[in-house]
Amino acid sequence: MRLIDLSSAVDAATYEPDPVVHEVLTPRQGAEHMCAEMRTHFGLEFSPDELPDGEFLSLDRITLTSHTGTHVDAPSHYGSRAGYGDGVPRHIDRMPLEWFCRPGIVLDLTDAPTGAVGAGRLEKEFERIGRTPAPMDIVLLRTGASQRAGTPAYFTEFAGLDGPAVNLLLDLGVRVIGTDAFSLDAPFTDIIERYRSTGDRSVLWPAHFAGRDREYCQIERLANLDALPAPYGFTVVCFPVKIAGAGAGWTRAVAMVDD
Repeated sequence: MRLIDLSSAVDAATYEPDPVVHEVLTPRQGAEHMCAEMRTHFGLEFSPDELPDGEFLSLDRITLTSHTGTHVDAPSHYGSRAGYGDGVPRHIDRMPLEWFCRPGIVLDLTDAPTGAVGAGRLEKEFERIGRTPAPMDIVLLRTGASQRAGTPAYFTEFAGLDGPAVNLLLDLGVRVIGTDAFSLDAPFTDIIERYRSTGDRSVLWPAHFAGRDREYCQIERLANLDALPAPYGFTVVCFPVKIAGAGAGWTRAVAMVDD
């Protein structure tokens, strides 16, 4: 079995609209921190110099959103009310793990311009690859946007899905849809420009808002989808980090391929 990393890194050195702050305590600073904690909480005196090389353990402090890097959006991300079940959308820590280890299928949308892709374009791709997603398959959208990751263009130049396209996948039984772009919707700039020119509220984040009526999850900011050897025949593993009460959780998404 071969593993293909489908994840983008959390990297404080690259451009993010919500900047990442990454502070590193060196092993020496970690020793000083540990000794201070022992003194404060337990009244124990211990010198860092008693440790080998005067060092303990490094420590990373990171400030970021749950939507930085490759992550899974939970139903609660889409709104405070749901039009299904008991009307309360689930947080990421409540989602069934079975959703996130399933056969995958990748759709090539690299020819799509910036904006929203419709259901007809997905149906053409099904025909091209000779396969329609099966219930519970994880559908991955290769838009080519990951090539711009780390730059401002990554957040303004990519193709997303419109509402009918999302509903087409959900009608087929898909419950997890992934993309290598910043968002499953079109870019914010594109959406707002189309709304201002048409006054049509249906263009406002339809891919996300579809999740208010139908329970599903998105994986955003994937990478390396062009390394997948075929449109299907692999398993996607993308368990989200279990953050209590959160609308999203980071994931180290991988594809498992039988060679």
